[in-house]
Amino acid sequence: MLRLTRVGGLLARRATAGLSTGASRMASHGHEITETVDMSKPMYCDRVDTPLPDKPYKDVLTEAEKSLKQKEKGPWGQLSKEEKIALYRLMFCQTYPEMKRRTDEWKTVFGGIFFFIGFVGLVVWWQRIYVYPPRPKTFEDEYMAQQVKRMLDMRVNPIEGLSSKWDYDKGQWK
Repeated sequence: MLRLTRVGGLLARRATAGLSTGASRMASHGHEITETVDMSKPMYCDRVDTPLPDKPYKDVLTEAEKSLKQKEKGPWGQLSKEEKIALYRLMFCQTYPEMKRRTDEWKTVFGGIFFFIGFVGLVVWWQRIYVYPPRPKTFEDEYMAQQVKRMLDMRVNPIEGLSSKWDYDKGQWK
């Protein structure tokens, strides 16, 4: 009976370890755990459709930046252009032209598309050579000409069909 309780306890521990959260199991195997982002807290993001983010770009300021923030409270006419730009960069990471600037991602997309089309072309070429049987003789021009001549000799569909367009006296098409 004692042995049965030991086996049951061992199985119970294994079952709880198997049903535990994936993060704790991953941590026990030496993998890094990423923390979830709390979406209820204010976040910073550069978006064209959101001109004022929830919080400034830089939260922790150096002493120089703190003195610049104090200087900001005074008249803006006394600030130099570089100081105004530095104040802007404290609040925002990118300007609107920087956000709207086009990326070179289209080159990667087109490269992937052309690579895929080239690969598919190679597969089709390989199938045409090694998989498909040779073309039947009925597709050859000589055979098709013989077939048309045979149909004309038999006068197939003489009212509206092929034979109606052939002049039998002159031996040519009307």
